[in-house]
Parts: sequence; structure tokens; C-alpha cells
Amino acid sequence: MKWNKRRLMATALAGLLCIGGCSSKNTDSEKPEEQADETISSAYPAPFTGELLTEKLENRPILATINNHPLARPQSGIADADLIYEFLAEGEVTRYLALFHSVIPEQIGPIRSARDYFIKMAEGMDAFYIAHGYSPDAKKLLDDRVVDQVNGMQYDGTLFERSTDRRAPHNSYISKAHIEQAFEMTKASEKISKMPVFSFLNLDERDKIGEIASSVTVAYGSNPNFASTYQYDEQANRYYRSVNGIDTVDKLNERRVELANVLVMELDHKTVDREGRQAIDIHSGGKAMLFHDGIAKPIEWENMDGFLTPLEQGLPVNLTAGKTWIHIVPTMSGSASSVTFTP
Repeated sequence: MKWNKRRLMATALAGLLCIGGCSSKNTDSEKPEEQADETISSAYPAPFTGELLTEKLENRPILATINNHPLARPQSGIADADLIYEFLAEGEVTRYLALFHSVIPEQIGPIRSARDYFIKMAEGMDAFYIAHGYSPDAKKLLDDRVVDQVNGMQYDGTLFERSTDRRAPHNSYISKAHIEQAFEMTKASEKISKMPVFSFLNLDERDKIGEIASSVTVAYGSNPNFASTYQYDEQANRYYRSVNGIDTVDKLNERRVELANVLVMELDHKTVDREGRQAIDIHSGGKAMLFHDGIAKPIEWENMDGFLTPLEQGLPVNLTAGKTWIHIVPTMSGSASSVTFTP
């Protein structure tokens, strides 16, 4: 199984614009309208980002649990994730559930242990799941084979490799080649079987209705190591993330993580053991907040056929095409979590 980077349609769309304004000469055999129709019909929107690609994506999405302990930063591969869900793992410590579909990076990690709600997310989206370790509830689900998956507990030192520059449990990584091998070993389907119902707008379709929000902070309590700040760059129409004053970058290439959307979704949480592990309700829906295009707007979310879907007045909300970071926070009433934004 091989994955290749899909080229964005920037060149094709630039060519489309030139048809109408870059030249006044057309041969008899060329009709601008026909050329435009052909260019548009060859653009395929990526299911999880809405970005236009030259090829239709048919590969199965991958969900990987990625360590977010300060000693695990910067992480590898996160700049290529279509979606990153940030969940509480225990106490105020968060963990990432990164979805890779448009691009599979050469390395992902550090990989960390599974939680039952991570597995239920993978089950709902029919994604191939990657983790290293598991909580007791997660292990039961994995033993019951509710998802196609590979775990570092069985493949430590083979499919999962330990880096020498960090100490366990902050040094387990899996490569693109070993993900391909994991699909073959588990005989997992390589084709996408479920599509989200996300809605995306292109640059010229944005409505920019909402409160101005050029800076956004999402905190999971009082620990500054788990409080994310997003600064909006109007020229790029992207948000850049930092934690405790340190930019969020990809260790593979030192690229800053660029986000078109930041979502905050309220889910019911319950502490279930002395370690502070959580039971999180990913099914019942609730309140949410969307930050995009430099604005903030209150919305809702529902679990629609396994996908946590942002809604506005009962319909999928119009997201900006690009990557999205989704904060899963406890229901705000009585919670230590907080969301603040400034113009």
C-alpha cells in the first residue's frame, strides 16, 4: 500500500483565472467556458479539509494517539494532520488524536496509549487506529477487535521504533513504511468506507459573520503547559498555535502548524479512577464554538454517523477549507476549562 502527496489545485485554479483575464487571444478550437468547466470538474475536495486536490482521495483515514506531555514536544507529523482532536487523558494532561488522510507523513509520534473514547472515535469513522499501550477499558475494546489497529505493546522495537533523544514513554514512533506494513499484517481494508458530512467554503464565499477574534486561548485548567493560544494571521487567513509561549511546530521539518479552523466542543466528562482517567460522552451532542476567518461564533455539535460534526441551526456549519484543531473540553458548567478570545 502506497500513499502519495496530492497536489493542491492552486496551479489549476490560477490557470482558470488567467483564462478570463490574462490573455485576449483564443484559438478557434478553444472555448474559455469549456476550459473552465473541465478545470472545475477535475478538482476533488478532500473530505476532511475541503481543499481542492488533483486526485480523488480513496485511502482509508488513520487515527493516531499522539503524546502531548511537554517532554514529548515537538511532535512529529502533526503539521500534516487533517484534523487534530485534543482530549483530556488524565487530570489536566491532554493527548492528541490526529487524523491523517490527505497526507501520511514519513513519521508520526511520539505515539501514546489508547483510551476507550479514542477507540470509539476510530470505530465511528472506520479509521485504522494506532496507539502504544492502553487503559483497562481500552484494552477490552481492542481485545474485542472493534477496530482495525496496531499497538506498540505488541510491536515495540519492530513496527514501533524508539528514538534515542528522549526517554520512554515519550519516544515511541511509527513510520509511514511501517504503517503500510501494519495494514498488510492485519489484512485491514485500505479503502475509505465512511465520509464525513463536513461543509467547507472557499475564500470568495466567506461570510465573516461573528465576533472579531484575532487571539484565542483554550485552557484545560491552571497548568500553562496545557493551555493553547491561537493567533490569527489575516493575510494568510490561518491560525498559528503556541503553548506556554512556545510555537507548535512539526519536529520533522520545523514547520509551524497552520490551521484554518479552531473548534471547541463541550462533552460530558466523568473521572473514573484514581489516576484521573476520564469517561467522555462522544455521542450526545452539545454546545461548541467555532473560530475561523478571524471571527468567533457559537454553534453546536452532533455525532453524525460516527463523526463529531459542527452544526449551525441544525445543518453542518460552513468551515474554512484547510486543517482544523478540535478541543474536546468538559461541559463548561463547573469546569476548570476556559475559552477566551480578544479582538
